[in-house]
Amino acid sequence: MKLFKSLLVAPATLGLLAPMSATANEVTINDFNAAEEIAVTNSRVDGLEARLNNFEAGSFSETTTASFSTDFAIGSVDGLGATTALPDGNQTLQAVYGFQIDLNTSFTGEDSLDIAIDAGNGSSAGPLGEFDLNGGSDALTVDGVSYTFPLGGLTAIVGDNTDGSALFTTACVYGGPSNTLDDCGNVNAGITNGGAMAGASYDFGNGFTAALGYAGPETGIMTKGSLDAYGANVAYSADSYGLSLTYGVLETTATDDSTYTALNGYYSFDNGLNVSAGYEIGDIGGAVDAEDESINYFVGVNGEVGAGELGAALGTSGGQIEGQTEELMYEVYYSYPVNDGMTITPLIYVKEQAASTTPDQTGVMVKTSFSF
Repeated sequence: MKLFKSLLVAPATLGLLAPMSATANEVTINDFNAAEEIAVTNSRVDGLEARLNNFEAGSFSETTTASFSTDFAIGSVDGLGATTALPDGNQTLQAVYGFQIDLNTSFTGEDSLDIAIDAGNGSSAGPLGEFDLNGGSDALTVDGVSYTFPLGGLTAIVGDNTDGSALFTTACVYGGPSNTLDDCGNVNAGITNGGAMAGASYDFGNGFTAALGYAGPETGIMTKGSLDAYGANVAYSADSYGLSLTYGVLETTATDDSTYTALNGYYSFDNGLNVSAGYEIGDIGGAVDAEDESINYFVGVNGEVGAGELGAALGTSGGQIEGQTEELMYEVYYSYPVNDGMTITPLIYVKEQAASTTPDQTGVMVKTSFSF
């Protein structure tokens, strides 16, 4: 009996719900205005686009670029006992790294704001110091800030922790990776002491250029309270050769300074072989007899061999004081580009030591460099 009543009630219920459903559908369709809804949607999209444009306008300039590089070095140096805590004859395999970010931006198209940020554990005093990797710490630090801009007919630069010789032209095309010989004999005249710096250069055209530079500590700039450095450079560059003359004055005490003059030149043969040479002479103030001189010289050859570059060089290992035992360094390297962003560079060198009780240093190491 209950089942029979249920069967009678069900059709009646469905009859009541059907008109209500039809009414609801009519209300929904009639209330929907396609044109108004599209207008609202377009308005919201326009608002989102405007916000995005405002964000882009307030973020990085479209002229800002960033480049990244990472170096891994592994190798061993024999003969470090006299300069490190390692015993003589130590040949322990060492591994270090360096990482750098270079940020560059221009505001006028003719200027350049440059910031270098780096990290690494490749101390210059360590066994692999010849590769001159970043050795501050594993934390990123600002390594240099500079701003280059046109000033009349000159190119000017100001910065901090940047070489005072940043605008100098040293006539050398040798591409060796070692820290000792990579300055091509222009060791002191091309002032490199950090701190505050400023400089200017002028391009006369036809290959002739001239530049001035200053570097000193951030406090006591150009006063007796600081030890400053000043330099000047003139250069000529042709299609296959170049010459440069660099002069530097480095204050050593409040009353003494040292002066250095460096002459550099290179010649590139038609077969791709390059020969570079440099000679520097200096008068050291205060530290030694005024008649004594400091001498540095360098000769290097490099050129394409196969897919990479082979180079060899010899030069003085630091300033050679007149009358003292001469110390030379010899090196051979091969730089091989594995691809556009990766280069492998093995280096073999021998660095002489003046003391008869100190063995010469012999280094064998490989550096792998990534740029992206």
